[in-house]
Amino acid sequence: MPDTARLSLTRLIAYGLPALPAAALGLPLYIFLPTFYTAGLGLPLAAVGAALLAARLWDVATDPVVGLLSDRTGGRFGRRRPWLVAALPLLVLSVWMLFRPAEGVGVGYLALWSAALYLGWTMLALPHYAWGAELSDDYHERARISAAREVALVIGTLVAAGLPVAVGIDGQGDPGAVLALLAVLLAAGLPAAVAIAVGFVPDTRAATAPPVPWRQAGALLAANRPFVRLIAAYLANGVANGLPATLFLLFVAHVLAAPELQGPLLFAYFLCGVLGVPAWLALARRLGKHRAWCLAMTANCLVFAWAPLLGAGDVGPFLAICILSGLCLGADLVLPSAIQADVVDVDTAAGGGRRTGLYFAFWGMATKLALALAVGAAFPLLELAGFRADGGGNTATALLALALLYGAAPVAFKAVAIALMWRFPLDEAAQSALRQRIRKIETERRADP
Repeated sequence: MPDTARLSLTRLIAYGLPALPAAALGLPLYIFLPTFYTAGLGLPLAAVGAALLAARLWDVATDPVVGLLSDRTGGRFGRRRPWLVAALPLLVLSVWMLFRPAEGVGVGYLALWSAALYLGWTMLALPHYAWGAELSDDYHERARISAAREVALVIGTLVAAGLPVAVGIDGQGDPGAVLALLAVLLAAGLPAAVAIAVGFVPDTRAATAPPVPWRQAGALLAANRPFVRLIAAYLANGVANGLPATLFLLFVAHVLAAPELQGPLLFAYFLCGVLGVPAWLALARRLGKHRAWCLAMTANCLVFAWAPLLGAGDVGPFLAICILSGLCLGADLVLPSAIQADVVDVDTAAGGGRRTGLYFAFWGMATKLALALAVGAAFPLLELAGFRADGGGNTATALLALALLYGAAPVAFKAVAIALMWRFPLDEAAQSALRQRIRKIETERRADP
């Protein structure tokens, strides 16, 4: 059973480390891979899009499977660590095959290895999240653990974005070279990071979650009211974050007319996300995690509301928006998943066992759904407004539509998330009472096997 002691800095870093190379998977998959397989290898654009869409749908479908199975894993090595180790061969092989393909590969090859990579990624990431939630029972310590993982994730994203530039590779002109470089780094970095994590960080040894029939998994989660409330707020906030993430490059290029500054502005945003984490942890300790998150979302709304008023050349004001909203990003990175760890306690206190993997499986599905909704809504609306991504003949109406989708729509979605979370019932006192009930249940189970 986890305790309430603070993890040492060494263990915190060791736990978060696998997120660093894993984060480097995201950027190439979303930015460089489609361009490489179409422009570089000559595959049809529509076929590549269909293959990657199928892989993404497969990715969503595997989340609950991995979550349920990891909850049932037991043994001396722990519940979650075996999954990280088992994911390595599949991840490394699929990264190598997908990022360094031989000449003449087809769409089937892309679909197969994309599906394999997404499965390996889920086998690594989902148990990693569940593992962090189980490392401590303490309300505030869970935020520290979440911070260690999410800071590593952002650093990994920055490394993946900046390294090709640092070594003189043009990602737009030669995406294949970027993928080849990242394949080598991932093949070395993933095993090293996982080895450090499983070697230095403890894990629960026994599966304590009773088996859950597949068809009852959704009903189980729906009965957990705090979870439903949290996941709804997380989805709304995810769409709010997904819209500017999807439209960032277009906004900088067409509204600000400064495409050459896309990289530096994005770097400033993510860097401030890391820098803001300690302040949000301190505020969460003082006010509670859900209230601190609400304040961060409110501050983000006040900052982002100015974005639609910007125009060509307003780089200075937009840099200020990037810095201030980036500082707020620190709360979005750390606090929701720490609250999710507390929400699992509601189910455990009701006698359900530690079904952490199942809960984080649906958490992962909500993350992917939020991004899909953002992309699925933004581009058709832009097209309806007459916006052209190539920049040719965009009217004032088209640019206004882009600015409103980038800056105003996220404010509306964050307002929904704030309304859902402001009176969230699971604060430190409520979570402490849940932990007492859980300890009583587990003591009774050990006394009456």
